[in-house]
Amino acid sequence: MASKANKPELLVNGKRLDGRAFDELRPLRISAGVVKNANGSAYLEWGNNKVLVAVYGPKEVVPRRDADPAKAVLRCRYQMAPFSSLEGHGRTGPNRRATEISKVIREAFENVVLLEEFPNNEIDVYIEILQSDGGTRAAGLTAASVALANAGIPMKDLVYAVSAGRIDEHVVLDLNMIEDNYSDADMPTAIAHRNGDILLLQMDGGLTKEQFHTALGMIQEAGKKISAIQRQALIDVYSAPGEEVKR
Repeated sequence: MASKANKPELLVNGKRLDGRAFDELRPLRISAGVVKNANGSAYLEWGNNKVLVAVYGPKEVVPRRDADPAKAVLRCRYQMAPFSSLEGHGRTGPNRRATEISKVIREAFENVVLLEEFPNNEIDVYIEILQSDGGTRAAGLTAASVALANAGIPMKDLVYAVSAGRIDEHVVLDLNMIEDNYSDADMPTAIAHRNGDILLLQMDGGLTKEQFHTALGMIQEAGKKISAIQRQALIDVYSAPGEEVKR
């Protein structure tokens, strides 16, 4: 988070700067099957975030010395395009932040992807942030879940992610960039929709026990909407034009 020395006013007349209520998501849209030469893909717009994900595999591991005879190797690369942000996050090439986010996204999916179905293979997940406005790790993970499903990769469940945080004494959902930079706490969280397992939970700043439970409740409630949008993206890509899909 940015220095609080010149912290802007984030709440005006009980509303956030973009007019949202404390528990309100930014507009979310997901499309699947958008990269034709990938095994699976997804494009997501979440507020002003724009994210493209492509999945390749299962395929032979390269180099072969990295192969695991018991399961597939899952590789995730999160990267912000150089033009995605006015901040330094968008510089070309790997950096510490991108490496850390790639690692935590991979670890989240290792708990739901049935890697044992594909020994001696690899599955590559490429997450490209085309435009950034806060919450990009949650947006990337949410889009990657749809892309993996679109690739036909067997998983125990779809995974959604969203952040909650604190502005002064108020707990808020789905922080945008200015809120992320100047909030008092930020808690990006990823959850498996069906069984509610928490696959990722990070904390920047501090929450009381009561605030933590409020934030987690907001995330779980928002997950119902996010998961429905994920499922609809997959239904849409596999539905013939004009065909009604039974749910």
